[in-house]
Amino acid sequence: MKSLLESAHTHLARTAVVSEGQPYTYQQLLARSANIAGMLLDGRADLAEARVAFLVPPGFDYVSILWGIWRAGGIAVPLCVSHPLPAIQYVVDDTQAEMIIYASEFAELLAPLRASTAARFLPSANFVVTSNTLPVIDLVHRRALILYTSGTTGQPKGVVTTHQQLEAQITSLTTSWAWHQDDHILNVLPLHHVHGLVNVLLCALWSGACCTFLPRFDPAAVFAIFRQGEVNVFMAVPTIYFKLIAYWNEQPPAAQAAISQALKDFRLMVSGSAALPVSVLEKWRQVSGHTLLERYGMTEMGMAISNPYHGPRRPGCIGLPLNQVQVRLVDEDGQLVAAGMPGEIQVLGPNVFREYWQKPAATAAAFTADGWFKTGDIAVFEGGSYRILGRNSVDIIKSGGYKISALEIEEVLRTHPQIKECAVVGIPDEEWGEIIGASLVLAGETLDLEQLKSWLQTQLPPYKVPRKYLVQEDLPRNAMGKVTKQELKQLLAAD
Repeated sequence: MKSLLESAHTHLARTAVVSEGQPYTYQQLLARSANIAGMLLDGRADLAEARVAFLVPPGFDYVSILWGIWRAGGIAVPLCVSHPLPAIQYVVDDTQAEMIIYASEFAELLAPLRASTAARFLPSANFVVTSNTLPVIDLVHRRALILYTSGTTGQPKGVVTTHQQLEAQITSLTTSWAWHQDDHILNVLPLHHVHGLVNVLLCALWSGACCTFLPRFDPAAVFAIFRQGEVNVFMAVPTIYFKLIAYWNEQPPAAQAAISQALKDFRLMVSGSAALPVSVLEKWRQVSGHTLLERYGMTEMGMAISNPYHGPRRPGCIGLPLNQVQVRLVDEDGQLVAAGMPGEIQVLGPNVFREYWQKPAATAAAFTADGWFKTGDIAVFEGGSYRILGRNSVDIIKSGGYKISALEIEEVLRTHPQIKECAVVGIPDEEWGEIIGASLVLAGETLDLEQLKSWLQTQLPPYKVPRKYLVQEDLPRNAMGKVTKQELKQLLAAD
């Protein structure tokens, strides 16, 4: 946090954030975050790693609250603005959040939590000017952030990152991607996710650059901002590029030409969080004149591998390890594989997370005996670059930039009275990378599918609700009785 503050102090008059059309300087960000830190402390010397959850839309208040939590010595726990109450409650309960900061539009959603949690509820609009001495933060050991990611055990796990680990994640990108203070990026990504939070927002603030927020993704609004000529960096998931291409295709020739001309002046365009279909890369190159930079990372480590900022970018490849990051490929026995052979990606470096929150067994299982993080992703090194082949578990689905646990969705589906058994898999999709498919074995003779979808929307975030359904008398299984999900993927894809 000290380094972020030092950077902000050297750019006081520059615009840090544009929110709802209003610019805010680094000086305003420092003042606002100091006020918030003082109110959170409320007479205490240090929050001492108390977890502070916050449910606030992207914008200046969001950034100020994030910095305020850090400056008070707390651990920031961002909540997703599109999650239903059960998903929010899980994070609040799991982190044992001491405080919940919320914007007024979420007051009704959070109301049921007041009876089930001891956390203090703090409206974001009520922060006022205070005068407090702020603690000195140990950047090396102090925990800074808990982001939640789904794993093969079903329930999401809290990924704990220290201030020093965040700094390593940020600086590896600002160095490799040549960030500078004159950059201006548009952020259309969720901020409970490392892509939108670290790669976009924190890299911009570290560099003295400007981050403009768009309240919700809309292709027309995105292109309108691009045509103003101020934004020169953009990062998104493949699904967003797919939607932007579709919108561009619908425009008359004059509008297409104006958009394409504006895009040609960009310095950098990045795609990540899911595999980028080569067809989308080629279409975007036709629209913008840019070859998207693909990179590879996870919540547990930020970014680890990237195509070059300068130099050729090969479609379907993710490039080479970033600065200070080591990567190796190993077989199922943990032995290094030969060049050209597939293996699991393992990562070692200062960017790798500290632990899964209060899950020592899961943390230990995520690392090798010699300290390498086991990503679970399979890749091959060929032609001087890494290429992702897929997951070593069919229980992880990558859809629209999210990594989703199939087991978590299955557990929810099994609580429905009309469902006897189920299995969830990812189905390849050009727009989303994968869409979620569910095979259902019914407890009775009939099922109201629309009613099921409506119910699921009250239990799961929108991106975790299955898009395709198949009703079967029984699930396909092997001789040991285990569901053969590869067979199920084929059945759902063909149905």
